[in-house]
Amino acid sequence: MGNCSTILAILQENRTETAPQVQDILTRYGCFIRVRLGLHDAALDQCTNTGLILLQLCGDDIPISEFEKELRAVPYVKVKSMSLDF
Repeated sequence: MGNCSTILAILQENRTETAPQVQDILTRYGCFIRVRLGLHDAALDQCTNTGLILLQLCGDDIPISEFEKELRAVPYVKVKSMSLDF
């Protein structure tokens, strides 16, 4: 499986509009995604349109720059990455 120290955070500020595009990108990079956690504020009577996706990426040759570039090209999407070297 290789190195699993990369964490990618994706903020969708208009997730009802951006979800199909973001999902398509995530599917293309799916072989590198070990963990995916999606968070948004939800209640019985309302659901916000902002969402946060956290990914743990694994692999020796993860194309992180390309992955981030594709995500950033989607309107209302922000991306941050970090490497956890313990």
